[in-house]
Amino acid sequence: MNISQLETLITISKTMSFRKAGELLNLTQPAVSAQIKSLEEEFRTQLVDRNQPVTLTDRGKVFLDHAEQIVTIVEELKQRLADLEDNPQGHIILGTTTSIAIQILPRILSYFQDQFPHIKTSISSMSSSQIYQQVENGLVDVGIGYLIGRNPGMTTSTLYYDTFELVVSPRHPLAQVKTAGIEALGRTPLILLSPDTVGRKFVDDVLAKHGIQPQVIMELTSSEEVKRMVELDLGAAVISKQSVTAEVRAGTLKIVPIIELEVTHPVGVITKSGKYVNSAMRQFLSDLKGMPETQFIGSE
Repeated sequence: MNISQLETLITISKTMSFRKAGELLNLTQPAVSAQIKSLEEEFRTQLVDRNQPVTLTDRGKVFLDHAEQIVTIVEELKQRLADLEDNPQGHIILGTTTSIAIQILPRILSYFQDQFPHIKTSISSMSSSQIYQQVENGLVDVGIGYLIGRNPGMTTSTLYYDTFELVVSPRHPLAQVKTAGIEALGRTPLILLSPDTVGRKFVDDVLAKHGIQPQVIMELTSSEEVKRMVELDLGAAVISKQSVTAEVRAGTLKIVPIIELEVTHPVGVITKSGKYVNSAMRQFLSDLKGMPETQFIGSE
């Protein structure tokens, strides 16, 4: 048995396909089959049901639990050994929202990678609720997103505070008013984020609290998509103030203040409690938490 065989079994359990597993692992399908067959022969049991879609047998599922533990231990060993080097190095997988990835991370990573060129970073965009799930499952090392309540399995640290604002194009009727009442959200066609996002849940709660039935004409998965639709004057939207800084400055979007929306939401770092933190992550988290809030907040 070797680590490569265990990684192959783990990948098969996720992809449910020998072919897809081979593509992800850069192996041929016969090589994948040979590794699984070798494992099955060594342990004298069938681990994989080869009918389509490919699944693990009951014994395969038991084997998988231990395989994942072994691979995790080996990865931690590699990280601890790498930490003995003089310079911080390693690989950090970041999970964050699309707007933060576009608006915030370039400022952070441009400095960080200049200072520590041996540290590799990978970025995955997702909703804040998915960030928590991915961090908890060990698929993401560091999450940066809206901090949602308390989670005993997570460690969080606030970086800055954001608000959600009503934004319209300069051609929209509401662009001419200085402020608007909450009832305007019931009279205005809205382009909103998908229901699983923090911003959308906040908007839904505010509307429900005031008994307002919204006219939702479009739902999109990211603030970037929402902004483009609003710029085309297809509707108004309630999205992150931080995400529209550049557009407000350029005059392609306008914020219409609504007092009921003026609630601050913490944005911060999310990591898994108790997880080993290698030198790359320690350096990244230290730099990130040491930055002043003004580094994240853009001026309008």
